[in-house]
Order: sequence, then structure tokens, then C-alpha cells
Amino acid sequence: MAAPQRQWGTTPSISWTPPTEKEILQNQELTDELKRQGQYEATSETDKKQTLLVQLQKIAVEFVKHVCRKNNLPQSVIDSAGGKICTYGSYRLGAYAPGSDIDTLVAAPRHVTRDDFFEHMPSILERMLPPGAIEEMKAVPEAYVPIIKLVISGTDFDLNFTRLAISSVPFDLDVKDTNLLRGLDDRELRALNGPRVADELLQLVPQKKTFRTALRAIKLWAQRRAVYGNIVGFPGGVAWGMLVARVCQLYPQATGSVIVMKFFRIIGRWNWPQPILLKEPEDHPIQARVWNPRLYPTDKYHLMPIITPAYPAMCATHNIGPTTKKIIIQELERGGDITDKISFGKMQWKDLFTKHSYFTKDYKYYLSIISGSTTKDAQASWSGFIESKVRLLVQSLENQGSITVARLFNKGFAREHRCKDEDEISAVLRGELQYQASDVKTETTDTIKDPLHNAVAQGGADAAAMTNGNGEATHDESEPHAFYTTTYYVGIELAQDSTKKLDVSEQSRDWKDQQCRSAGFEEGRNFLNITATRSYDLPADVFAPGEERPTRAKKKTAMKKAPVPGQKRSQDLSGMEDPASTPKDLKRPRIDDRRTSTG
Repeated sequence: MAAPQRQWGTTPSISWTPPTEKEILQNQELTDELKRQGQYEATSETDKKQTLLVQLQKIAVEFVKHVCRKNNLPQSVIDSAGGKICTYGSYRLGAYAPGSDIDTLVAAPRHVTRDDFFEHMPSILERMLPPGAIEEMKAVPEAYVPIIKLVISGTDFDLNFTRLAISSVPFDLDVKDTNLLRGLDDRELRALNGPRVADELLQLVPQKKTFRTALRAIKLWAQRRAVYGNIVGFPGGVAWGMLVARVCQLYPQATGSVIVMKFFRIIGRWNWPQPILLKEPEDHPIQARVWNPRLYPTDKYHLMPIITPAYPAMCATHNIGPTTKKIIIQELERGGDITDKISFGKMQWKDLFTKHSYFTKDYKYYLSIISGSTTKDAQASWSGFIESKVRLLVQSLENQGSITVARLFNKGFAREHRCKDEDEISAVLRGELQYQASDVKTETTDTIKDPLHNAVAQGGADAAAMTNGNGEATHDESEPHAFYTTTYYVGIELAQDSTKKLDVSEQSRDWKDQQCRSAGFEEGRNFLNITATRSYDLPADVFAPGEERPTRAKKKTAMKKAPVPGQKRSQDLSGMEDPASTPKDLKRPRIDDRRTSTG
């Protein structure tokens, strides 16, 4: 009699059928395409990362001993104190691309504090790593998740810290042990949650290799289709990982290619807001808040809840709004259509990873949210804060009956300008680029990887009072000086059956006023403006080389026809017309470029 099959997840699996020869071949084709797309790193790079992590483990132990000695603790306590490096995120899941950050946690015993970490760890890193190995080191202790950003020998690390309420942290510590959560504050709990979720997730998939192949594919697809990023209202890497893991549970013996094909249909047609669960949520005596819509009213409003498997269970997708949900489902349907054709040999895997058309053809109108600052550090903090708040503007636009889609692009565009006076700064804040520095390339916020920007973006209001740069910028008044901006774009799709022109000035002004009253805003240093942009007026640097830019339609010279009685007028967005063609009877949105709030 055959042994009973294990149930993976909260429901029985759909199929235990082993892969066919065709599926094995398709899986190899998928792997080959992922390699062509640069999703696997060289073995030498993998070995280098592992060597660096071994070094960091030794440094973590020495750091704990150093603090113990500083506090005059007995030698027996120093010898047994330990210390542990834990990885999490895409590196721990084994689905990372070359150049990705390694999310790393230093776990220390109870007599080592967060203040100790930021005071002593930088100097110990410099002392124990080879000379010149540290290419960059920046501490962000005030962040929602405090980190030290490190670049060691070309490898990026985000070094986090947690204190555990135990006297010794052995090397073989199991972070999945829920008892470790006792006595932790909120920051320590958030820090430990990263490794706990990653370790739990890997324990809940039938085949890790299959899971990793499928997750590499889904992450690449999500990034190419611009549906990636928790802060701006899309699933982040861990959330996409949990979705892939759930499909793996339903098809325990499937190949990675089959998981990808099933993924689009299962997740795309999921009965939301029914949550995605990899296991039943746990109870525990420490009574931490867990996701439960029956107990907590705010949990009822999560549109696509994906629940973390480690206690305390949390919703990883609470930022998803109506528009992002709509876009995600549309992209999942598109992905399913493509993989169906791949299955029948009518398309190839590369077709799944075609880049989005957000700027080239998806929208006719855009709002440009332009944040600016007089120093680079001030802009890193200010732009991070604005990134965390732009989705609130999108939510208010979604409530406009004449708007069917208000879609925030998932990256900001950072530019540097050279301005001589306030008039030129005002022009920059209106979206004009004649003062942009020709020797500095426009970068997107995901490629810059600025630790201060990312820390404030993750923390939002909690991080609004963080440091806003290092003193006043100094420059020769007779020479142009640097002015830094980060622009976020919101694509607008208008309802076809509306007879009214649309005015979004009230929503824009209210949102702008709110941000300029925040603790993170400093008059004279930080600036904020919202402008309306036609597709054919978008800056050249939002397009990739070879992409076809939208062009302005030529005006027809034919005689105007008399209006047909009862026929609806064509829809347009007030304030997005060219000034020369704006009808005088329309109310243009009053979107100004003042540095202070418009109230």
C-alpha cells in the first residue's frame, strides 16, 4: 500500500503527475532563456558572496565580543555570547540576479543594543576586512528598518540588526523558533521577520529547485511589466515568492516551466479578497497582532491579501489599490495567454519577458510629481518620503468618476540640474529640462539604491523627521549650482462615456499641501510640484534606446461637421492640453511651483 501523499499548504494538491518529456524540455528552454536574460550569476560571483558572508559571520561574533568587553562582562559570558549572520530576501530564497543586494541580519544577545550596532560595527568592519575592500558604507539608524549599507568588493549588503532576549546566540540558531520573539520591540520584531519568513517559505515548497526557477521567471516578468514594488502598490519580491510557492504546493512534482504556466491562470483568476495562505496562521502566547479581518476592520480592506507564513502572520500586499489590482490582473491574463501559446509552440519564452509599454503607448495623459532639493542628501530623504506617499494621491484620483485608471509607474527618475536662480529652479519644477546637467545620467530609483531614500520610502510618516541633508549647500552665486529632482509619473486613462472635462487640481493641491506640512519638509531646501504632461511631451530619458516615442497627431484641415444632437463630447483632461489650444472657458488646474504648500 502506497504511503499517503503529504498535503502541501492549506488545501490538497491539484496534481501529483510527474513531468512529461515535453515539460522537461520546456523547463530547459525556460532556464536557457533566463540565462540569456542575465538572471544567473557566474559561479565565481556566487563563491565570492559566500566567502564574504563567512567573513561577516566572523565580524558579527567579534562585534558581540567587543560590546561585551566594553561592558565589563565576565569572560564566560563573552566566550558564550556568540552572534549570527542571517540572510533573507531574494538571496536567501535563491532567486536573485547578478548585482542584487544581499539582505543580511546580525542577531545578537540581549546585552547588545541597536545603539551598540551603529556605534561599533562600522569600525570593526573597517578593522577586520582587507584594506580597500569597503567601497561604500553608510549608516541609516533612524530608518523604519535601521540599516548599514555596505559595498564590499563590489557586492552590496543591507546590514540590519536585531537584539534577541537570550544570553547566547549560537551559530546554529533556528530563527523559525517563535519563542525568539519574546521581549522584542517593534523594530526588532520587523528585523527578525525577514529571515523567519524566508526560512518558513523554503520549508513550505515541495521542490526548492523548481520553486527557484519559477520565481526567477516571475520576478523578471513582473519587473519587465512594471508590476513590481510594494511601496508603490504592487507585490514586492517576497509577495511574488509566496504566490509562486502556493502554485508549487498545488503541483508538487511539476517542473519550473509548468509552475510558471499554471501561475498565470491560478493567480490571475483567484477569488480575491480570499487570502493566499501557505499554511494556517499560528497562535502564540506572546499575543502579537496577526492578520485577521474578523478582528481588525482595516484588514477587511486589503484587496489582494498575501499572508506571510511566519508568526505573526502579516499581509505583504496591504498597499495594493483598485488600479494596481486591475493592472496586475490584466498582466496576469496577458501572461497566461502568452504561456498558453508557448505550450503549443506558437511563442517563445522571450515573448513573456517583453518590456512594458507604459510610456510608449499605454496612456495619453500623465501627471508628473516632481520633488526637488538643493542638496543630494536632502533629496534622497525627501524623494523617499514622496515615494511613500504618491499612492495616496493615486487613491484620491481613483475616486474621480471620470478616471478609469490612475497608474503610478513603479520607479522614480532622478535628475541633476544646474540652476543659477529661483526662476530656473521654478522652470525645472515645471518639468522643463533645459537646465539638466549634460554630464550626469538620469537614473531610476531602483538602480541608484540610495540607502537613505530607501529607508525613508519604507518608513513613510515614521521616517519623515529623519535627517534632511548635511547643512546648507554652498556655491558661488555667479555660477550655476546643483539642483536635484526625482519625478514620478502617473498614467491617466479617462472614461469614454463622460461628458465633462476633468479637473484634478483640488486633489493635487490637497495632497501637495499635506506633504509640505510634514516633518520631512524644510522650506528653502525641499520643493514639490505636480504638472500635467501629454504623452508626446514626455522627456526622452524615460524611453529606452530604440523605443518609439509617441508623436503628436496632426490637425485635420477638413471642414468641421455640425454636432449630432445627443452625441457625447470627446473626453479630455483639463489642464493637460497645450496652453495654446486650451479653451478659454475651461478651468485649468492651478498647479504651481512654489516651494511651500499652496494652502
